[in-house]
Amino acid sequence: MTIPTYGKLYLIPNFLSEDNPDNFIAEMVRNMVHHLKNFVVENEKQARALIKRLQLENAQSELHIWLLNEHTNPNEVPALLKALEGGDAGIISDAGLPCIADPGSALVALAQAKNIEVIPLPGASSMMMALMGSGFNGQQFAFSGYLPIDKAPKIKRIKELESQAHRGVSQIFMETPYRNLQLLDELIAQCNSQTKLCIACNISSHKGWVKTKTMSQWKNQKPEIHKIPCVFVLG
Repeated sequence: MTIPTYGKLYLIPNFLSEDNPDNFIAEMVRNMVHHLKNFVVENEKQARALIKRLQLENAQSELHIWLLNEHTNPNEVPALLKALEGGDAGIISDAGLPCIADPGSALVALAQAKNIEVIPLPGASSMMMALMGSGFNGQQFAFSGYLPIDKAPKIKRIKELESQAHRGVSQIFMETPYRNLQLLDELIAQCNSQTKLCIACNISSHKGWVKTKTMSQWKNQKPEIHKIPCVFVLG
């Protein structure tokens, strides 16, 4: 039985917003992934848009693309190693950094177990940019991803996050954009009026902003964040 040889696995940063300039992705990143033909991606359309902007040496028609997203069965992940058989491959997330708030880590874990070289490439993370702009503790923080959808577990989680934030551990989390306002209302209802919340809206976009206010202030100055990508930080 022939044991396959594997190439390197590059973790490729993506743009955070459609209006980011081309040089938002470092030239060094472009040079390191210029030769790639194989990609494991969260969304093919968005991945191809990034590949086009990176101006890789291979034509789009010559590329091989595999999907790895929230719909991928864990049993299907080992088959994605075909992307690395005999050559290098890249992982592309919808936005920001691969494996941060997306399912790419399942393939990276498998690559690590098989001693495949993994190369994370530098890029922007909306979560880290939100923390940077919040004024909260950057020495101790936690990222909780998406909060529960159902009301009772969501309230319980909010209380837990607020408690940790009051202990000095900044709490970063997200919501599906069309539920942003519902989440903000729940935060205002469940948290102490003087608890501080940072909202980073459309961060890195020319329309983006990062603001930190108390819950009482947010209650009186509701922002227009419906269907706009946001990151929330309690501190």
